[in-house]
Amino acid sequence: MNATHTHEAAQGGQQQTRLPQARAARDTAPGRTCPLHYRYRPEVFASPAPADLQDLEVLYVVGGLYGNPLALEAVLARFDRESGRKRLVFNGDFHWFDTDPALFAQVQRGVLTHRALRGNVETELAELPAGDAQDADLGCGCAYPEWVGDAVVARSNRIHARLRQTPGAAERAQLQALPMWLRADAAGLRIGIVHGDAESLAGWGFAQEHLRDATHLDTVRDWFARAQVDAFACTHTCLPVFQQLRLAAGHDRHGWILNNGASGMPNFSGDTAGLLTRIATTPVSGTERRFGITVGEAHIDAIALDIDQARWRETFLRQWPAGSDAHASYFERICRGPDYAPADAVRHAAQAPLSAASRSAAACGP
Repeated sequence: MNATHTHEAAQGGQQQTRLPQARAARDTAPGRTCPLHYRYRPEVFASPAPADLQDLEVLYVVGGLYGNPLALEAVLARFDRESGRKRLVFNGDFHWFDTDPALFAQVQRGVLTHRALRGNVETELAELPAGDAQDADLGCGCAYPEWVGDAVVARSNRIHARLRQTPGAAERAQLQALPMWLRADAAGLRIGIVHGDAESLAGWGFAQEHLRDATHLDTVRDWFARAQVDAFACTHTCLPVFQQLRLAAGHDRHGWILNNGASGMPNFSGDTAGLLTRIATTPVSGTERRFGITVGEAHIDAIALDIDQARWRETFLRQWPAGSDAHASYFERICRGPDYAPADAVRHAAQAPLSAASRSAAACGP
């Protein structure tokens, strides 16, 4: 028992009374909340895809660009080389480090030449929806879970506060007009495209940490049943994972979570490349393919964005020098990558078994 636990035990009932209050205050603090206007229902994905996102041979889903102009250039150049019926979707948080107004405008112009969703970063940069309090303090809007420390959350709120000084009214209006989700049909699959998860723009339900929890996977299976999709393409949680779920006991239907992690930051230890998700009827090979799967006729791959890292670090440091909040939170990752490996990123249904509750529910069909 450490000193903290000893102190709590000595305080008895008084400490037990305070702890839920403290937890509740922490859960509603700026940067940890998920406001109502971020929410939607999984049933929205049961609708047809818009005409320009139907019958695609190639779909790129690019999340977490984080204001990295070199990663944006790499995405656009690679997409230009694709052939067939193709579409590129930026699924949010394409701004973050780009506090320089010229750089911010460059990123926004490049992104908005294609389909885009707003992430929590763009939503909090945009004009607030009618009916919301104009002084609402949601911080960065990240809805960080409890395993993310308070210092990280506080730095993210300050990063966003500084970023909010960058866009003009026209740029904010462009961001506000972006949707929170999309549907696409690519390589024979029905795809739900989100920033966070199937219920919230800033939801963490598709985080690789949560997807290790068998009880939580029952919630995800319910989302698939209501959404009627084969896969969700997502981002937001900063670490990549392609996870398969067996959707019902005794049935062959599976669903996939396709989380690209980040396109504008490293995703693996010792690997400085960002990642995008490519869903296509044709395979891809070469060193840029970090990992991937095949689902029916669909080839689904995490494609690396190798950029001039020295130039990117120089661009980053001009905006966020040593001692700044973004430098404290991200520069180590930018230089060396997070403590995560490609072997952690692909998880088949055998690695994500049905919980006892789900097995029981699935056995109660007609």
